[in-house]
Amino acid sequence: MPADYHTHTPLCRHAVGTPEEYVDAALAAGLSEYGIADHAPQRPEPFDDWRMFEAELPAYFAWIERACVHAAGRIPVRAGLECDWLEGCGEWIADLSSRFEWDYLIGSVHYLGGWDFDNPKWLGRWAESDVEEVWTNYWRTYARMAESGLFDILGHPDLVKKFSYRPAGDLARFYEPVVDAIASVGCAIEINTAGWHKPCAEAYPAPEFLELACSAGVPLVISSDAHAPAEIGRDFNRAIALAKQAGYAETLRFEKRGRRTEALG
Repeated sequence: MPADYHTHTPLCRHAVGTPEEYVDAALAAGLSEYGIADHAPQRPEPFDDWRMFEAELPAYFAWIERACVHAAGRIPVRAGLECDWLEGCGEWIADLSSRFEWDYLIGSVHYLGGWDFDNPKWLGRWAESDVEEVWTNYWRTYARMAESGLFDILGHPDLVKKFSYRPAGDLARFYEPVVDAIASVGCAIEINTAGWHKPCAEAYPAPEFLELACSAGVPLVISSDAHAPAEIGRDFNRAIALAKQAGYAETLRFEKRGRRTEALG
């Protein structure tokens, strides 16, 4: 099975499990690597209620070390962060990138202005919003994140569909400019299998986006976005089939922010 690089820890305040349980689950799933990429701290604090605090970074490093000790050479353990793309965040991302010898950084868009649009807490706001406008804002923001060149992997590309609010018409008008932006910098995207377990009932990204990305030469990883040990490697066979249908034959493995390809599946 491919590596699973997008997994969380209880430090984000909405995940459960121990390092040992996650490693055991990764081994049971037959993964090639287990990667840890919890929600990065964000200033000013407290920023929200679903990420670690800056003062908890040493506890995060200790979690990674415990995972490495328990893995004992049976599976590579990779260290990452899932960082929020916010306007003007470049200096903070550079600061975080210097705190540890990371294997990769994931960039994600969870915020449009002050609205964490994928948070069920604010679901009612969707019904009051112009969906076309929200999608336009989201994809412009995602393109700016890609163009920043700060990240190795771009997380759940069409997270904006989580609650099944989609504009009318052909959605390629949103996808095509973003795929071009991603391809221009060469960073990878992920198939995030958590989408199959959300109201949208579809992996992130949509098959059409994935086909465009493959045609543009955008590299791919497969991720579970696990928030519990039982979710490690979840639906990876299904995701591999989706990737192959889109034209992918390879995935990536990361180490010390370098990467290499391996056959998919």
